[in-house]
Amino acid sequence: MSSISETDLIINSDGSVYHLSLKPEHISDTIITVGDPSRVFRVSQHFDQVDFEMNKREFITHKGKYKGKEVTVMSTGMGTDNVEIFLTELDALANIDFKTRTIKEKKRKLKIIRLGTSGGFQEDVRLGTHLVSDYGIGLDTLMCFYNLRQTGFENTISNKLKEYLDLPFKPYCVKGSDELKEQFGFDMLSGNTITAPGFYGPQGRSVRVPIKYPHLIEDLMYFNHEEFWLTNFEMETAGYYAMARLMGHEMISLNAIIANRARNKFSKDPQKVIDGLIKKVLDRL
Repeated sequence: MSSISETDLIINSDGSVYHLSLKPEHISDTIITVGDPSRVFRVSQHFDQVDFEMNKREFITHKGKYKGKEVTVMSTGMGTDNVEIFLTELDALANIDFKTRTIKEKKRKLKIIRLGTSGGFQEDVRLGTHLVSDYGIGLDTLMCFYNLRQTGFENTISNKLKEYLDLPFKPYCVKGSDELKEQFGFDMLSGNTITAPGFYGPQGRSVRVPIKYPHLIEDLMYFNHEEFWLTNFEMETAGYYAMARLMGHEMISLNAIIANRARNKFSKDPQKVIDGLIKKVLDRL
């Protein structure tokens, strides 16, 4: 079995993986992820105990126990570029022997739950809603660099959305984990989440610089294929779903809806919505 080169997988002198600064023993089988590094504490403050902490760049890790169950919470920062780094190194921690730099024969499947904020763009996606993403649809180009297998239905959505929005590239569409949806999101609003490669122009916001797709919100609001509707915007879900499929992990994205773009409304207490989602997920571990 050939070994992975020192430049393909960079391992620090202390035996930790390059960006995350973690060793294999520092992760559990269940991983909660958040974008905002400050939100890691908002999760781990509920733990019975915190056994390990690491702060490196935007990647902050707390490993501990909640009601006796081992769980790790980690921050990724924003965007699918960070998600790609995060999941690649997380998978390496689970499935690469760092001493031999070879892939382990027995693969470890992780359960990864994203807790994030999001803006709805359908009128019936109310502020304060907790939404589980059935599908993530990436308007970024991350999957141009990977051989992602999509189902026939996912390919249809990708092709129709490319044509509908007149995009210069093909979006990608990936379904989340049915297993984790049943465990964590069974009573949440189900939606199909657009993952944008930015917060302003790629989500139809114009501040000072004119944008190429000024009617993006309305266009996404009315996109429909066989009762498949788009519901909300954020910046990571599709990247998570695609990378998790490529690596064989279970992944679900849960969204705290703190804005409604159709109504131009923003939550007066977004932290309450997020904290409610955190507690709900912890109690379902």
